[in-house]
Amino acid sequence: MPGDPFLAQLAALRILAIIRAPSSNAALEIGVAVARGGIGALEVTFTTPGAADAIAALTARLPGVVIGAGTVLDRPTLEAARAAGAAFAVSPHLDLELVAAARELGVPYLPGALTPTEVLAAWRGGATAIKLFPAAQVGPSYLAALRGPFPGVPIVPTGGVDEQNVAAWLAAGAVAVGIGGSLVRGDPATIEAQARRLLLAAGRAPGG
Repeated sequence: MPGDPFLAQLAALRILAIIRAPSSNAALEIGVAVARGGIGALEVTFTTPGAADAIAALTARLPGVVIGAGTVLDRPTLEAARAAGAAFAVSPHLDLELVAAARELGVPYLPGALTPTEVLAAWRGGATAIKLFPAAQVGPSYLAALRGPFPGVPIVPTGGVDEQNVAAWLAAGAVAVGIGGSLVRGDPATIEAQARRLLLAAGRAPGG
């Protein structure tokens, strides 16, 4: 969607950290470490126990960071995420009713898609951007091929993105990338350091 402020923000930040944690407290700790490393957008997945509490806590703790909800599988979860203060929502799948619900609620929404048919259906349905998932199964060249017929569709590859390939994904046309496992493992100091390395690999200096 041309001129969308959320998309502009996401494109500037380049990396969306994905937090899947064993508890809301662990999610809070990880989120703070990620933010200290300079990453300005993160999502807490609803597979995390107490995800809504973690989203609310992170929103209060990190006012300069864009906090969203991941693994949103249905409307009640979307509504819970919105009530917790989530700035956006992400799903691993495409459900056009959920796309419509997000538009109705005014929540920027990234449904999951993989095939050209799914990408186009999500975009025509009103998605803010498309989560290309699982990205590791197709690679940056697949995204570059999608950009041919869909040059105006913002796509966020997720799944298997890491320090070694983040630049390739961005060069292939990703508006931003979603990174989970390779970023959020280890203690807070390790996570913070990895966030800084990822930003450098993505061509954006921490704090820049």
